[in-house]
Amino acid sequence: MITLGALMGFLLLSGGTAIPTPSKASEAVTEPAYTVTLTAYNAVPDQTDSSPFETASGAFSNPEVVAARSIDLAEKLPFGTIIEVDGPSASQGTCGYGVVAPEIGYRVIADTMNQRYTKHVDILLTTDANYATEDKGMKNAAEMLGVCKGVTVRPVGFVSVNHMPKTQAELAKIVKGADSALALK
Repeated sequence: MITLGALMGFLLLSGGTAIPTPSKASEAVTEPAYTVTLTAYNAVPDQTDSSPFETASGAFSNPEVVAARSIDLAEKLPFGTIIEVDGPSASQGTCGYGVVAPEIGYRVIADTMNQRYTKHVDILLTTDANYATEDKGMKNAAEMLGVCKGVTVRPVGFVSVNHMPKTQAELAKIVKGADSALALK
């Protein structure tokens, strides 16, 4: 049996370091932020698999709260992770984040993207939200968002995908702590 003194001596002599652990709940380690490429999609067969109204997690494809993440982010952003999205710091020709940001709000990771994508988050948006373009045409919100590089996503909570909120208001309530049983502190 190794004693605490022997373990401490080993760490000091080997140059190893002990990982600090929080001593109180208020000192809990918070999740980091991730820099990703942000796009959007609609729950239609051309943009999903053969069951567009069901996400990879089994949840309903609710365009008000669902987001997908690339497979490489599965451990960092598991199903049920509530994320906050901060747009890119610089203007980009292919990114309409400033136009559709009110449609994004908080999102729950409930879907997975095609394996060809990495470091990527895809926001599910409604097909009903259309925006006028400079050439007097109309674009769906997912098309309007386009491709936004250098976007920050931050985990801000967790919810069971079996009991996902249906609206942004319900999701915000969880994040802000009004439903403290579900919100991260």
